[in-house]
Amino acid sequence: MANFLEIPPQRLEPETLQGLLEEFASRDGTDYGLVEKTLDEKVARLSAQLAAGTLCLLYDADSEHWDLLSREQADELLYS
Repeated sequence: MANFLEIPPQRLEPETLQGLLEEFASRDGTDYGLVEKTLDEKVARLSAQLAAGTLCLLYDADSEHWDLLSREQADELLYS
């Protein structure tokens, strides 16, 4: 069973958070609609969503992997 932890973005060093956001934004399969966005635009959008609380950074202590999930998805994993 996974052991998920929510990581507050402000607890990370700015360079670390930037790297995580860039890695996520450049993953295969990320789709931002009909108009292609630059990496900086994608990272800025993710950062704004984290700041607003609509996106969460979760870390799975068992597998040592992380992911960004919507608040709803994160709550389901954390509290079910």
